Amino acid sequence: MPSVPDPARCPVPITAEVCRVSVEPQGPVLVEGPVEVVLDDGTVARSDRFMVALCTCRRSRTYPWCDTSHRRRERTATPPEVRNP
Repeated sequence: MPSVPDPARCPVPITAEVCRVSVEPQGPVLVEGPVEVVLDDGTVARSDRFMVALCTCRRSRTYPWCDTSHRRRERTATPPEVRNP
């Protein structure tokens, strides 16, 4: 059974509202917003959107927000019948 954090030691006020977090396989972490993300250097990134995608691969140009850079880029080949000889 998970332990309940001690309100006196919690850095953020505990509220009755629940924040939903969804982990996508091979993708970002989806968080219901608004969201504040504290980065390694102490800066805070904020989004007021109703849902945000947090990058977990660190390939995003808009880190900490996901820009789908984790997706594999596949080149689509032209079908043989359409190619010019």
